[in-house]
Amino acid sequence: MSENTTVTSADGTTIAYTAWGDGDPIIIIDGATAYRATTPENAATAELLADRFRVVHYDRRGRGESGDTAPYAVEREFEDLAAIIAEVTARRPVTVFGWSSGALLALNAAQAGVPIARLALFEPPVIADGSRPPLPADYVAQLDTAVADGRPGDAVALFMTEAAGMPGEMVDGMRGTDFWPSLEAIAPTIAYDGRQVGDTMSGQPLRADLWDRVDMPVLVMHGTGTWPHLSAGAQAVAEHLPTATLRPVPGENHSTTADVLAPALRGFIEEN
Repeated sequence: MSENTTVTSADGTTIAYTAWGDGDPIIIIDGATAYRATTPENAATAELLADRFRVVHYDRRGRGESGDTAPYAVEREFEDLAAIIAEVTARRPVTVFGWSSGALLALNAAQAGVPIARLALFEPPVIADGSRPPLPADYVAQLDTAVADGRPGDAVALFMTEAAGMPGEMVDGMRGTDFWPSLEAIAPTIAYDGRQVGDTMSGQPLRADLWDRVDMPVLVMHGTGTWPHLSAGAQAVAEHLPTATLRPVPGENHSTTADVLAPALRGFIEEN
């Protein structure tokens, strides 16, 4: 059984979430453009873990059923996560799992002091070498301009080509599809992820002080069939964090399945 409810963040924003099970908490953070209605794999993972854990999956601000309050700052999402932790953990140690840029949000929140006992990350989108071109230096500014000018589709296309690395002609072909309007609807939040990414996709080595206060156990995962720059990025993050373990897992194209992810998370928690 699952329950849908909300929590109020520090700035008054309503954050919607679904919870399964009862036990030690696991909180799932989506990456760019994703939210509960678009990621059934998270619900499937939660159902496999609900016998032992209380699994929470929430809509990040500005997406799905969660609200939003201007102006945005990365700290507001730390507060969102902290509010959920305060609501659901019952003083039990919490594990936070982040997909893609949600993994960087999780790391940034831990660096900022949000009370997290364990971090599990799937393919944080780090470019710390020459394995692919870096993000443009004005990437976030371009996103903000496109949204401010009433061109949300251009913001989505910019994310898909520059951040996700999709060919431009493929993105052009997606503009007329049924799901494109739903992407345009959350276009303003793509810049939120860009701000969470910061300089981690610059093509330069990760700064020594970037996550120097992250001292909890960290599991860094990547798919065995993923793009080379994503496996390289996962390795860079794992090497950067003294408490991290790198684990290749079955899965391709920046994703994995519930029957792979659930036991990986269960084993990580039981070992730590």
